Amino acid sequence: MFCALTLVLLCAPGGHLDSHSLRYYYMGVSAPGHGMPDFSMIGYVDDQQIDLYRSDIGVSVPVAPWMKEKPEYWERSTQIGKQHEALYRHEVKIGMERFNHTGGFHFVQVLRSCELRDDGSTIAHQQYRYDGEEYMYFDLPTATFIPTMAEAQITTQRWNSPEVRGGERAKNYLENICIENLKRFLKYGRGNLERRVRPGVKVTGQKFGDVTKLHCHVYGFHPRTVHVKWVKNGVDDVPTYETTHVLPNPDGTYQIRVSVDIRPNEGNTYSCYVDHSSLEEPLLVPWEQSPTSVLVVIISLVVTIILVVTSVIAGVTIYKRRKDDYTATSTSDTTSDSGRAVTA
Repeated sequence: MFCALTLVLLCAPGGHLDSHSLRYYYMGVSAPGHGMPDFSMIGYVDDQQIDLYRSDIGVSVPVAPWMKEKPEYWERSTQIGKQHEALYRHEVKIGMERFNHTGGFHFVQVLRSCELRDDGSTIAHQQYRYDGEEYMYFDLPTATFIPTMAEAQITTQRWNSPEVRGGERAKNYLENICIENLKRFLKYGRGNLERRVRPGVKVTGQKFGDVTKLHCHVYGFHPRTVHVKWVKNGVDDVPTYETTHVLPNPDGTYQIRVSVDIRPNEGNTYSCYVDHSSLEEPLLVPWEQSPTSVLVVIISLVVTIILVVTSVIAGVTIYKRRKDDYTATSTSDTTSDSGRAVTA
């Protein structure tokens, strides 16, 4: 259950193709158990988890082997984790009150993320969810918390007030502290984080009546961020396609599958478009009908023609044979009658 709920935020996009990001995921729950702690705090640089704090562990621990922070860093990180643990227990109770929940399992999630692009520009955002639904977010340019549900209005008013000044602290973290930490972590893990592995691409199709479902399986790539879509005639996006999340492989690479339903028309071509930081130019892999399928169609058509011709020939032969038998029988009957007449 812990992994499933964490995926609600982990499935957020990992960033621009030419960038690095630092993301922290916070989650507090109303009813711990079944592997769920009261509170958890997970840090990621790009696609790699770097640290973890959980209330059932009580300490902040490194996860990525290249995290070379000194012991005092982990002591300070543990204190931050304990402070957030107490805060999120309170926020879960407040959330339940705002949404009129008196019991049961409920959870609050927060994502804090900053991104450093190769051109030196930075972006950041902070997102809040209750039971998986966004109820407010932080607007960085105005340093203001914005409610997206009525239940969050009281909280945003308090955090935006001159007395609390929560927006100033959030803005300082996202624009300064988060970026400074990201730059430091990148120095530790640059060799691993900047590893580039070119994706493999496999395109297949399945026919269901007059509809064909095309699958584009992109696999074995690193880093995690990738852009995959279907295009028609090399330029036009194909709408309403379905996609899986980017999934990890045991060797540290990733995979994704993007599918679309089409009704093939003569003259139209369909290709899978793949853009990844390991590629000098995006890939455009065309879908081609399987030669085996074409051969099967041709063989079936030939067999059908042979069967029809054979049936026609057989029918004509039987008809002629019956006609000849009928003529012979009629001639024999006439001769016999004439013979009897002469004899009489």
